[in-house]
Amino acid sequence: MRVQVEVSTRAREIPWRDVLRPGRGIVYDLLAEFAPELGERLHAQGVGRFGLAPFGHSAPRFPDVAPRRGKYVAGGAGVVEFCSPLPEVVEALAAGLGRTRVLDWGGVALQKQSVHAIAPPAFADGQGVLRAVTPVLVKGPRRRDAQGMPLRGQRWILPGEPEWEVYFLRNLRRKAEALDLDSDVELDGILRAGPRQSYAVGQGAKIGAEVDVALSGNPETLRALWSWGLGAATSAGFGAVAA
Repeated sequence: MRVQVEVSTRAREIPWRDVLRPGRGIVYDLLAEFAPELGERLHAQGVGRFGLAPFGHSAPRFPDVAPRRGKYVAGGAGVVEFCSPLPEVVEALAAGLGRTRVLDWGGVALQKQSVHAIAPPAFADGQGVLRAVTPVLVKGPRRRDAQGMPLRGQRWILPGEPEWEVYFLRNLRRKAEALDLDSDVELDGILRAGPRQSYAVGQGAKIGAEVDVALSGNPETLRALWSWGLGAATSAGFGAVAA
């Protein structure tokens, strides 16, 4: 499930450091006001044995603005989405966003025009294509030095690298397990792999690529993945899936 917010702005661009960063704070602010116990629990422990944060969001998108090299363009009508596989999270976000007039997106004022709840596709045949509209992050195995000791820093891997499909699929299955859903989900193919993209949302850069993937599995599991997002750090805006 997701909440789609139609917005408008007079700003001509969003600084790269703020393309994704503000969304996580907006989610927790809304949960703190409209579902405080839920927000505290998710912030403290997440869901499942890996403590995953069960929500995601997109970057603001402005389809009528021509791209400019080196800029994340904005202006006029746009849309930003917040999503979660947990109905109680979506209900709280919808309540809060329904009362919000302006989203402060890293200093860029996004004027709310309307709010819509969107249900996931049925995926009745157990198959579906999920298209990411922000980079998908996939954590690879740690690099090691000559003595076999792990090096500091996270290793992000990209589509086409040997380990990518294995670790991407592992992430999907962990999400399903965290929600007590059937984790027998399969990656049937990568239909599109975008270029390498790097965003800084905290300490250090996170590196990924947008992908379109064909998946098969239990329909309820596919609906949950559509609602949650693909790959790691969905709460920071990575791996958001197109409606």
